[in-house]
Amino acid sequence: MSKLEIGSKAPDFKGKNQIGKEIKLSDFVGKNLILYFYPKDSTPGCTAEACDLRDNYNMWLAKGYQVLGVSPDSEKSHQKFIEKYNLPFDLISDTEKEILIAYGAWGEKSMYGKKYMGVLRKTFVINKNGIIENIFEKVDTKAHTEQILKETK
Repeated sequence: MSKLEIGSKAPDFKGKNQIGKEIKLSDFVGKNLILYFYPKDSTPGCTAEACDLRDNYNMWLAKGYQVLGVSPDSEKSHQKFIEKYNLPFDLISDTEKEILIAYGAWGEKSMYGKKYMGVLRKTFVINKNGIIENIFEKVDTKAHTEQILKETK
């Protein structure tokens, strides 16, 4: 699979959200989408990123953006994460890692000299027509909204 780039058509996907409802990329046709991939519910960096997007959610809606998170955690884990931090957006449970792989957000990582496969934290800004407008591969978890705003038209 080729690496996704700005200007590429976003790969189609479907997955189940925290309550088992199927969510597809086509659900967002006509809307801008912030699609973010994160490793694990309720961990410090992932919580900071989700809460930053939560705290700016109404601004994103006013600008015409929807927010959607994806991780390999279960629907039940997502439910707890959403309830604990009052997240107003859906989280997709990608336990099979199909969406993560399609977006290049699953790959080799390294910690303390050990290599392993895991979630590569990434965010894609997808326009109303399903075209990738921006890709963030070095996510500032505490100031992600500001990071996106600086780079997005």
